[in-house]
Amino acid sequence: MMILVVASTKDVASMNIRQQLISHYDFTESSEEFHKNKIYNKEVDGQELKLVTINEEAIFYQAITDHFHPKLIIYISRHSSRSGKPTLSVHTPGNLVQAEKGGLSGKVSVAPANAMRKALLEMARQKAELGLGYQVSYECTHHGPSLDVATMFVELGSSLTQWKDVTAAEAVAHAAMASIKKGSESSIVAIGIGGPHYGEKFTRMALEDSFAFGHIMPKYLVSQVNAEIIRQCIDRTLEKVETIALDWKGIRGADKILLVGALKEIKVKIQKF
Repeated sequence: MMILVVASTKDVASMNIRQQLISHYDFTESSEEFHKNKIYNKEVDGQELKLVTINEEAIFYQAITDHFHPKLIIYISRHSSRSGKPTLSVHTPGNLVQAEKGGLSGKVSVAPANAMRKALLEMARQKAELGLGYQVSYECTHHGPSLDVATMFVELGSSLTQWKDVTAAEAVAHAAMASIKKGSESSIVAIGIGGPHYGEKFTRMALEDSFAFGHIMPKYLVSQVNAEIIRQCIDRTLEKVETIALDWKGIRGADKILLVGALKEIKVKIQKF
């Protein structure tokens, strides 16, 4: 099965990253088109890789798997925030609660924990090598699409200035390619609960230790999380989840009792950090 990289013409950062992929990785333009855009092909470690471009906002386009049947989807995308803080980030899409920005309510995509960690590590390496003044971070699971295949977003943010930054786009392109490289996996696959939208503690655990996070639930959603959604996040992680990591100080006191009750129903090791 092949790996699919998805860009969007609606997204300045996405098209910038796409160009960096084509420039740095010798993709071959094929005769095939999708959404009237050329498809590019490449082989990596014996794996077929397709770079496709859609004419929709990626987070709202739920139909990608009606046309392709990959083992992994990597979206190259912008990241937006009010702060406009320069950010290189990675996360799995899907909705832990109500769908407000694409996808399906209460349904998360399948999280490729090891691939995301590879992307995160490469972002940190590129930040140092290219001298980028960017934060490197996991984000929590959020926005669409909600897909039944391993899916991840590698993102460049958080405002138009960064979306147009060619050097930062190159860093994200390298991260996307690093995520698919084969290699021995010695990580501890985990689900993260607690902390802010940008999982600072979980990011450090991945960069400085051997943790690879799939789904991450931020503290602002813990009050709405139950055993069912936690179990779904475990089941919809590509690899076997070994532990649930709690950012214990990053969970509101009022939510801890509810969370502990939900976790009693989950037969996975629980650790507080």
